[in-house]
Amino acid sequence: MKFAVLVFPGSNCDLDCYKAVESTIGQSVEYVWHTETDLSAYDCIIVPGGFSYGDYLRCGAIARFAPVMGALVEAAAQGKYIIGICNGFQILTEAGLLPGALLRNQSLKFRCHSTMLKVENNNTPFTSEYAAGEKIDIPIAHGEGNFYCDEATLQELAAHNQIVFRYAGENPNGSVGDIAGVCSKDGRVLGMMPHPERAVSQLLGSEDGVRIFKSILNTWREKHGAAAIG
Repeated sequence: MKFAVLVFPGSNCDLDCYKAVESTIGQSVEYVWHTETDLSAYDCIIVPGGFSYGDYLRCGAIARFAPVMGALVEAAAQGKYIIGICNGFQILTEAGLLPGALLRNQSLKFRCHSTMLKVENNNTPFTSEYAAGEKIDIPIAHGEGNFYCDEATLQELAAHNQIVFRYAGENPNGSVGDIAGVCSKDGRVLGMMPHPERAVSQLLGSEDGVRIFKSILNTWREKHGAAAIG
């Protein structure tokens, strides 16, 4: 299986994502610069956190128009696995690949700490290694992680089982419905504010993020059969 980690000017979690893939599942992974226009060589694309283009306009609003985004939209249409983390989640909503928007935290403060999540949907390529309702420890680091959508969209997300993670306990940013992560209707595009790539070792405080990467690999292997193992 081959992973791409997109890199925009201002990305700062690209190295973390790259190392997480290497350390958790040992699969091929490459950095892909924002000017690239072809993602056909990759099975999973990670849109990492950071401050793409400095977030000078609105988080993800400039990155949404980068050349690589056309290829990302095409990859989504082809059913490839796409995960956007923190700023990556913001970019996916700006591009229309996921519903909703990410607003300033209600506290108007940048929040950076460990956070407990509840796995609401373990029937996605990203969460199959978790149990439904399981509580996991995944850190956050954001100033604009307040997920917002209107009531009709919220009902639609619930009806299609697109709410993947909720904050368990404190809601650190004011997200509607305590939402921490959502997926597309087909389940192949996931956006989440917490950082699973920062929870892959007890040295980092938690290993609960490892199973996101294992879920992706195992789902891909199930689809491609025994020939994909190796």
